[in-house]
Amino acid sequence: MHNFLQVLPEVAEAFTQNKPVVALESTVITHGLPYPDNVATAVQMQTAVREGGAIPATIAIIQGQVHVGLTDDELEYLGQLAGTAVRKCSRRDIPLAIGNKENGATTVAGTMILAHRAGIRLFATGGIGGVHRGHPFDISADLLELGRTPVTVVSSGAKSILDLPATREVLETHGVPIIGYGTDELPAFFARSSGLPVDIRLDTPEAVARAVQAHQQAGLQNGILVTVPVPEADACDPDMVETAIVQATQEADEQGVHGPASTPWLLRRVVQLTNGRSLQANTALLRNNGLVAATIARALVS
Repeated sequence: MHNFLQVLPEVAEAFTQNKPVVALESTVITHGLPYPDNVATAVQMQTAVREGGAIPATIAIIQGQVHVGLTDDELEYLGQLAGTAVRKCSRRDIPLAIGNKENGATTVAGTMILAHRAGIRLFATGGIGGVHRGHPFDISADLLELGRTPVTVVSSGAKSILDLPATREVLETHGVPIIGYGTDELPAFFARSSGLPVDIRLDTPEAVARAVQAHQQAGLQNGILVTVPVPEADACDPDMVETAIVQATQEADEQGVHGPASTPWLLRRVVQLTNGRSLQANTALLRNNGLVAATIARALVS
């Protein structure tokens, strides 16, 4: 384990003292935002986890070494690499980045795998991947990982650039429970609701923690998705966002943007088309999800 994972001393101490830990992904640093906004957002999310009473553990691969928890210098190093050849690491990519001593940023799926390997049960992110609009066979590995790795993922649903009804169906097929945290509807990332139902509404960290504990006691090997709406003050108008997404999706198809490159491209284009409103929502929900995940993690160890 020690040869495979380099664990930040603060995170290692939290493990030994049974303190709550929340995993964070690193693609938001290298593929989500430009420098220095990416580093500032990563720091804000870590701060939100601390405000919620937990220890943040941002996961990334640096020169072939898996890091569980990053120093300020390591965050800065990854931030300055944004837009360069950093491997976007899902399940298939982890051994490639490690074996070739590359820099790798973990996706939702990649973070789930490495968090589970490290013994972290809670992971906070912005939005999960899903089924791409107009491309029903282009399905994010995030959905498959949620079906086979027992980590609880706190997010604001799937990214709204995706086909949300189809994404929900795939999650159901893989037996992934969808918990609405204070909501009866699946959030739509930039917007607070999608019109799609969740499997259960739970309103407190303690209630979510009980569900996570029951899942663990049952020995189930899939993940749990806890969905948290973007804060109301920062939410986007659903019609405005949908118009931007339709235009961006059409442009992506015309320009041949597909596969792993499509999500970051679409998100950047939606930011442009919404005059930055979607970026405001994105950063707000990242911070809020970190805070909520920390409160659940604290309830799990209490």
